[in-house]
Amino acid sequence: MGLFDFFKKKESTVQEQETLDKGLEKTKEGLLAKITKAVVGRSTIDDEVLDQLEEILISSDIGVTTTLKIIKRIQTRVARDKYVGTSELNNLLREEIQDLLTENNASDFSHIAPENAPKPYVIMVVGVNGVGKTTTIGKLAHRLKQAENKVVLGAADTFRAAAVAQLKLWAERVQVRVVAQAMGADPASVAFDTLQSAVANDEDIVIIDTAGRLHNKVTLMNELTKIKQVMQKVVPGAPHEILLVLDASTGQNAIEQCKQFTGATHVNTLALTKLDGTAKGGVVIGISDQFKIPVKYIGIGEGINDLQLFNKKDFVNSLFKQSDEG
Repeated sequence: MGLFDFFKKKESTVQEQETLDKGLEKTKEGLLAKITKAVVGRSTIDDEVLDQLEEILISSDIGVTTTLKIIKRIQTRVARDKYVGTSELNNLLREEIQDLLTENNASDFSHIAPENAPKPYVIMVVGVNGVGKTTTIGKLAHRLKQAENKVVLGAADTFRAAAVAQLKLWAERVQVRVVAQAMGADPASVAFDTLQSAVANDEDIVIIDTAGRLHNKVTLMNELTKIKQVMQKVVPGAPHEILLVLDASTGQNAIEQCKQFTGATHVNTLALTKLDGTAKGGVVIGISDQFKIPVKYIGIGEGINDLQLFNKKDFVNSLFKQSDEG
């Protein structure tokens, strides 16, 4: 199996789809129940139905700006197709949200990197403490290792002993190497050593964990910039991916964190974790629309295999799947 072949599937497996459906249950139940209540006794999608729908979408943490876009799209559809009834509202929502996500992110990730990806391919992971950053790194390393890629982790969050210890535990669990230094070491030095080691060992992927402190913007920018500059001395163009991990269960706080980190560094992919434990899964839609940064991974369970490559169509279909659809 070649580099990153694990991610080259175009369609989700049946098991992955079932896991996704289960992981989105809380968001789906709240959303569909509220929509059903809003249209009871009504045959047409009128202004009152749309006003209620607006409240429902905002309460699902899709966000005001994105919600207004969706409502406007539905208004246009209803005005154009005169005989659209309330029974078709779920399908309308499904189609318009899928279209909106497609416009924001031209294509889904069918694999982790381009066919001509450099080796080692370097991923720098950022995000505040508590969002599931280290767990996401561990699960990602596991899936890449399963695909016969040689993976090494860099413990550049040197400000918390617990962070390094947790990363080492994951490395041991998934059987990949980890490069670490003493507590309080320069994070850029750890990143430099990790890349040098990866090159020397002919490894495929480097995943660098970074400090999860809430910095002010200038301090955060300086620290991450230094790490990037040092890594580029070993691997030109590194990091090839800057992955921001966000906790979906925090709703609008996740959006605020996204603002802070995108203002501090060039984030080019997102991971949304803990979707299985929240009814705020709509935040995935709002963040995709607001920041125009593709969501690449979603965490939908505590299991080691419960990190999925995000697929817009599968996600939205699952969100609006009725219980009688299976």
